[in-house]
Amino acid sequence: MPKAQVTFEDIGVTVTVPAGTRLIEVSEKVGAGLTYGCREGECGTCMMKIVSGGEHLASPSVLEDKILKENYASAGSRLACQAQVLDGHIVVRPG
Repeated sequence: MPKAQVTFEDIGVTVTVPAGTRLIEVSEKVGAGLTYGCREGECGTCMMKIVSGGEHLASPSVLEDKILKENYASAGSRLACQAQVLDGHIVVRPG
């Protein structure tokens, strides 16, 4: 199974994960400073900035695109609950 590396810039941690893993799952496991209320119905709170390696993530879904637009997200922002790692090396930070 393909693997990828995810670096959390805010805490200086890099982990190797299987392809298909969502950024929120990785964040929870390493204790990154990601705030989220997705599971309480506050969609959009898990927004992350993709510092580099965005091409190694699956394309945003229609739902993710909609939420990002509604929240006036800056370029390079993704929802951690939606963004799936494909391969390569991705660097992220909260916000």
